[in-house]
Amino acid sequence: MTATPGMPSQGTDQHEQHAQRQDHEGAGAESSAAAPSDPASTPALAPSPWPRVLAVLKPYVALTKPRIIELLLITTIPTMFLAAGGFPNPWLIAWTLIGGYLAAGGANTLNMYLDRDIDAKMKRTKNRPIVTGEVSPRAALVFGIALSVVSALWLGALVNVMSAVLAVAAILLYVVFYTMILKRRTSQNIVWGGVAGCMPVLIGWSAVTGTVSWTAVLLFLVIFFWTPPHYWPLAEKFSRDYETAGVPMLPVVASRSSVARQMILHTTLMIASSLAIIPLGHTGIVYTVAALGSGAWFGFLVGRYALRTRKGLTGKKLDPMVVFHGSITYLTVLFVALAVDPFVHL
Repeated sequence: MTATPGMPSQGTDQHEQHAQRQDHEGAGAESSAAAPSDPASTPALAPSPWPRVLAVLKPYVALTKPRIIELLLITTIPTMFLAAGGFPNPWLIAWTLIGGYLAAGGANTLNMYLDRDIDAKMKRTKNRPIVTGEVSPRAALVFGIALSVVSALWLGALVNVMSAVLAVAAILLYVVFYTMILKRRTSQNIVWGGVAGCMPVLIGWSAVTGTVSWTAVLLFLVIFFWTPPHYWPLAEKFSRDYETAGVPMLPVVASRSSVARQMILHTTLMIASSLAIIPLGHTGIVYTVAALGSGAWFGFLVGRYALRTRKGLTGKKLDPMVVFHGSITYLTVLFVALAVDPFVHL
């Protein structure tokens, strides 16, 4: 059939109708794709549990006094290096440090439990977890006992029995001998109570050798005599706190010049103990130079502090915290040298 000019053919009509249907379907698809999805149909992401977990763990970690434990570990690792005459088994180091952290953390937690009444009276300690209510006294007691028991089992199983026994002794010395007996009764509390802080060197030495030698005993004495000139300047700064809490720290009950004289005595004995290690043959030139240099430097700080007390200086002019921070530097330098010394042969 011939199409009439000016009139569309039947085939053309069918083609246009088909095209229109395609356009309509395409537009519908585009409209459907462009339409926003229903928010109710999108599953909500569950909140991460970690913030809540960390919020619960944080006060328990604070109970262990991590900053103090750092200082204890600084003395343990170099002692193990010296005892081994080089690098000990890495796993032995790890097991000893973990056990030592658990033991010290347990002792510190029990200390906070027992001292929660005086902690509440002191500005320096009023934000501790038991005082603020973040951890209940009962929970702290259970936590401290658990850490202490686990530390003994850990060291006994993975290190040796001697190290476990020494760790238990350290816990009892700090919790019973210092916190329960000495702290509130005598101005010499930190002197004899400081024995607990000396135990990590014995634990580190026994972890490697299974015994305790004279070198380990002298390292013990270094920390024993170091503790008073380290802690008394801090007690001087917070003497009003201790007085309010009824804790007879030496700077609370004695004159500044009297405290300074005892600091000089302990510092002298500390330096003598550090030098007495040298003739035993375990150390070399690195430790010798460090012991002489750091000992002379810290001795100068303590001597200058004593002169300032004789002049009657107080507050910022006395600046006891210079001695406090200097004592930490001294011990760090001495024990880092102790760790490096076995690897240097001159």
